Amino acid sequence: MTTSNARRSALILPVNIPRFVDKAHERGSDAVVLDLEDAVPATEKASARRLVRDALRMVGRGGAEVLVRVNNDPSLLDEDIDASVHPGLDGISFPKAESAEQIANLVSRIERLERARGIEPGHVRLGLAIETPRGLLAAREIAGASDRIATMSVGPEDYCLELGVEPSRDGAELLYPVSTVVTVAKAFGIQPTGLVGSVAGFRDLEAFEGAAVRARQLGCQGAGCIHPDQVIILNRVFSPDPDKVQYAERVVQAFEDGVRRGTASVNLDGRMVDVPVYKRALVILARARAVADTERRKAEARARLG
Repeated sequence: MTTSNARRSALILPVNIPRFVDKAHERGSDAVVLDLEDAVPATEKASARRLVRDALRMVGRGGAEVLVRVNNDPSLLDEDIDASVHPGLDGISFPKAESAEQIANLVSRIERLERARGIEPGHVRLGLAIETPRGLLAAREIAGASDRIATMSVGPEDYCLELGVEPSRDGAELLYPVSTVVTVAKAFGIQPTGLVGSVAGFRDLEAFEGAAVRARQLGCQGAGCIHPDQVIILNRVFSPDPDKVQYAERVVQAFEDGVRRGTASVNLDGRMVDVPVYKRALVILARARAVADTERRKAEARARLG
């Protein structure tokens, strides 16, 4: 089931740093991910959980989707889920997904808490990160494990760690896993997200943009980030180019006019427009509408804040 939101950018921030939580709604990201995993030291995880419920409301004030990244570790996961599934939560970001069984167990926990806490059944969606070769080999089974899965991505830092390599500037080592996840996600109607490169170098915005552009070229529709400056890049890279949107509108008009005249192949500016070109134009226009809807949602939320 494809998410109806254009989640171009997901700003990941530690839930236990108040200044990050306070400002998150001003950053313009399509989603905010409150982190209980890598950004929170083991000694702080219990206290961080107690902050989640209030933080859901805080970071959602700007109209962004709100997710919590939980710990995959079984000794931490149950308490993370219990602390996270409250009104105001839109999704669980689940790292290091490796099996369909994991996802089924996760969904079962979420379903129980939705019923107990007055959340619309099925509201809480999943963002899955494939971060190991084992997870990549199981990607098809994982994608089919639940219709709650909204996004799938490759976690570049952890995947490179598993490969025993450092992330390179051109992200060559990530081409295969990202392409695989994109293919699987598209087959199951899931939004593929991610970068072909590292997220960690937040000062090198040129390299970050390159990683986002390469991911877009492979079919990704958004990515996570750790700094507000990266949000701006992701929102731009994963939005349709305005000129292409305008041309797509002309393609649709020309093709549909042709069909009314009895032909499914027409000339537009010296180029042939046939069924595949028409369908590609429809995809561009649908994406543009999703982006516009997302921007409208955020603008309306900011207006309510005064």
